[in-house]
Amino acid sequence: MHDSLTLQLVGEFIGTLVLILLGDGVVAAVSLNKTKSQGAGWIAISLGWGLAVTMGVYVSAFLSPAHLNPAVSFAMALAGKFPMAHVIPYSLAQLAGGFVGAALVWIHYGPHWKETKDQAAILGVFATGPAIRNYAANLVSEIIGTFMLVFGLLAFTKGDFTSGLNPIVVGLLITAIGLSLGGTTGYAINPARDLGPRIAHAVLPIANKGGSDWSYSWIPVVGPLIGGAIAAGVFALISK
Repeated sequence: MHDSLTLQLVGEFIGTLVLILLGDGVVAAVSLNKTKSQGAGWIAISLGWGLAVTMGVYVSAFLSPAHLNPAVSFAMALAGKFPMAHVIPYSLAQLAGGFVGAALVWIHYGPHWKETKDQAAILGVFATGPAIRNYAANLVSEIIGTFMLVFGLLAFTKGDFTSGLNPIVVGLLITAIGLSLGGTTGYAINPARDLGPRIAHAVLPIANKGGSDWSYSWIPVVGPLIGGAIAAGVFALISK
């Protein structure tokens, strides 16, 4: 990891960009009409997101801690493993990476937006949404999913994994969360993963898009921050 904050922010930007390009990319591949992988299903999406996280970490870890997630940066700061003063700059870099990654997905799948009339499917490429809209239940789902993510990340720092294998293990953790817990809200577990692409959905001239569902948008921001904070507290309590 580089000592310069500027280069760390570049790393967070690049890593989150790759995370969203590959993660939103697999959702587009499964959801949009006339792609070669249309209809591949939830298992493909969960595996794709797990690999997206792994690749995002690998391409950015030489510059930054590769948090790629404001909830992770915040939790690491609460756990004393990261400067609290860096949380906001990191979060802004991560949000920017999420926006650009989503814009690249839009460009990559250019002709397929016109072929897709389902506005919910188009929004689902960029942002998460609930299977059943119940804000209390949806918030709890995001809290639990992010708790599992952050607690796992903190536990890995105490384990015997080598630094080279950590991204693979994190990717497996993301895949497990997606398969087991993602069916309720689409498991944002990352404010930058949802908010950056949701803004991209709102401002880009995407064919056949509808609204960006801003009434739900606070859930994948607040839930992960709460879940990460709880995980940091529990980990600190039991690891002493």
